Amino acid sequence: MASGEIVDRFPTDRELCEHYGVSRHTVREAVRLLRARGLVERHRGRGSFVNDVPLVQPLGGLYSLYEAVERQGLPQRSEVLFLGVDRDAEAAARLALPADADLVRLQRLRHAGDEPLALDSVWLPGDLGRPLLEVDFSRTALYDELLERTGVRIDAAEEHLEPVVPDADARDVLHLGSDEALLRVRRLGASGGRPVECRISLIRGQRFVYTSAWRADDAMPATSFTPSP
Repeated sequence: MASGEIVDRFPTDRELCEHYGVSRHTVREAVRLLRARGLVERHRGRGSFVNDVPLVQPLGGLYSLYEAVERQGLPQRSEVLFLGVDRDAEAAARLALPADADLVRLQRLRHAGDEPLALDSVWLPGDLGRPLLEVDFSRTALYDELLERTGVRIDAAEEHLEPVVPDADARDVLHLGSDEALLRVRRLGASGGRPVECRISLIRGQRFVYTSAWRADDAMPATSFTPSP
């Protein structure tokens, strides 16, 4: 499963016994463990099928979808839907800019393996975004290009995560099932106290898992900027 050899229908107990030369008891116990981990799902009358293994992202530090997919060992690519100068009053407000300020907007459909993972929209201040207008973002990370071309490193961020019901367009673009929800992640990234990144990501809820670990004596993290509501 990890190598991609089994991607849809899971082999029957008999097929597994013959292939690996083990007893049916061994096979059934192994399948039981896979089902307990949510990796295999059995459907009465149809057999067992492989569930997509979710990408796991710990909270508490700066991360990118690009790196999360790479870390999982999956091939990743981005389909650039828009890259250009744009105006957006809400994004400008979050970036502490006038409502009519020129921004650079990058919108990508992010893929993990052969399946779409997220619809990702980012707004940058015009002075930082213009040097990126000629970049091919189909296979490179925004943060890497931002650092290389402008010297700006995102050193603080605030995120808000919430489940949302997808509209028809998002359902079509992300190939969502009828009962599949989205996770909307709003991020405001800053560099040296200046807001420089306004991002909204719509992530397939069944493909991405956020985790958090904490201790009772952990202090609340402090930020050097105040995001707009």
